[in-house]
Amino acid sequence: MTDTRAMTQDTIYEEILWTSSPGLTPYPDALAFMEERARAIHQGTAAPLVWLVEHPPVFTAGTSAKDADLYNPYGYPTYDAGRGGQWTYHGPGQRLGYVMMDLTKSNGTVPPRDLRAFVAGLEGWMIDALARLGVTAFTREGRIGVWTVDPLSGLEAKIGALGIRVSRWVSWHGVSINVSPDLNDFDGIVPCGIREFGVTSLQRFDSGLTMKDLDDALADAWPDRFGSNPQGA
Repeated sequence: MTDTRAMTQDTIYEEILWTSSPGLTPYPDALAFMEERARAIHQGTAAPLVWLVEHPPVFTAGTSAKDADLYNPYGYPTYDAGRGGQWTYHGPGQRLGYVMMDLTKSNGTVPPRDLRAFVAGLEGWMIDALARLGVTAFTREGRIGVWTVDPLSGLEAKIGALGIRVSRWVSWHGVSINVSPDLNDFDGIVPCGIREFGVTSLQRFDSGLTMKDLDDALADAWPDRFGSNPQGA
């Protein structure tokens, strides 16, 4: 099971710990760790945490997932994530940002106990980070996630997804952004239940962009939305 000893690149923020794990973190380990950490944050025995990971190929079901939206031609493992939303793919080349925060407190632009503002903050965080990498992203009414215009097709496509769970006013789960995943793997589901649009990745905009580039952009964009000041990033 993943624990904080396996994490690297720790950066302490004013009110939150920022950390990443190397390699591919098994999805069940991530679920167990997040649940335990959220409980500890609620109890006041652990600091809030942003945890950056990658997973082996998996499909995860949110509370609104429909069986008809799962095709899974490669037989990847499937898991009930317990978060909001529908089916999501995670795999190598995709950055997961798991956000475990105490939502009873004010967090930058997010007032206490305001889930709508928290979701808007997470979406804005992704959009701001992508802008730092030269990618214009946006939200669309009635569509979950963060979108952009794919440079190859010229069509709108999803580049970032969002799914959260809140337990006793502590958040867990979070966001994902496609850096360099195999986009064919998304064909195993209807991503977030939206059939009309495809998916894209950062490397379709610039093949030189790396996971570290995204991580740096996410860290740089964090304070504008959530108010913590980077220390030593």
